[in-house]
Amino acid sequence: MKNKYYINLGSQEISRIKYDNNDAYIIYATEDEVQTLRSKLDGMHDSDFRAFFRAHVPIMPYHNDKPNDDYDGGITEAFQMIYDLGDAETKKHIDDIGVLTDNRL
Repeated sequence: MKNKYYINLGSQEISRIKYDNNDAYIIYATEDEVQTLRSKLDGMHDSDFRAFFRAHVPIMPYHNDKPNDDYDGGITEAFQMIYDLGDAETKKHIDDIGVLTDNRL
């Protein structure tokens, strides 16, 4: 059974309860789909954390930044999943910002 969820990518929040500004994206998903999305968001957080440390190691060249590449890949996967599960307004917003334009399957 699919339930309505509110997504805020900035805070990486997934909630069944709407409050404050957690409704940037609305999806309809099963528990398994939400767990998959949560896993993608957690992976983005881990990559972001690793990129933070890489930025503070002066001997590592910036162009060789796997954590940053992992974060970019993770956010694209998260946006694709949110698009696939999203309501019409969510899909329109993602289309409008163009984040998936080059990655649409």
